[in-house]
Amino acid sequence: MRRVTYSMNVSLDGYIVGPDGDFDWTAPDEEVFRFWIDEIREVGVHLLGRRLYETMLYWETADQDPSLDDSMLEWAALWNPLPKVVFSTTLSAVQGHARLASGGLAEEIERLRAEPGEGDIAIGGATLAAEAASLGLIDEYRAMVYPVLVGGGIPFFPRRERRVDLELVETRTFTSKVVYLRYRVAR
Repeated sequence: MRRVTYSMNVSLDGYIVGPDGDFDWTAPDEEVFRFWIDEIREVGVHLLGRRLYETMLYWETADQDPSLDDSMLEWAALWNPLPKVVFSTTLSAVQGHARLASGGLAEEIERLRAEPGEGDIAIGGATLAAEAASLGLIDEYRAMVYPVLVGGGIPFFPRRERRVDLELVETRTFTSKVVYLRYRVAR
């Protein structure tokens, strides 16, 4: 069965964006960016909320930017053909290899798990991940922890009164002092 993973950059105090909506502190260096390139190779479909979808729209035409370096072109070449499912109540259309979700999150994940296919079902966006977590649908949490305290904003982890036991699967410390933590949900 395909795994459902939730991967995001996160501040040490647990936020994906600061109180002002800023996330400039997550700009990856070359080593971290190469890691994300390798990570996206394992994804078979990406589920996104509207805000993350709109942020990632840049990559739909980024390969036309002559200032991009080789690693950014490689990311664009992997990201663009990747199937994406966008969850939004305000969008009426999406671009590229994306489609609007036709059902609820649980129904979409159930359908995707039942379909033949390779790669993880990745979830992007804290709001969407919080819904998946509350439904017990996330198999792995993958946090790229940045050495910064932002003091508030949108939390990486949902604020639920529900215990979830995790097993540490992998860690990695980058030269930039960013730390990758990968946990599997203990079932």
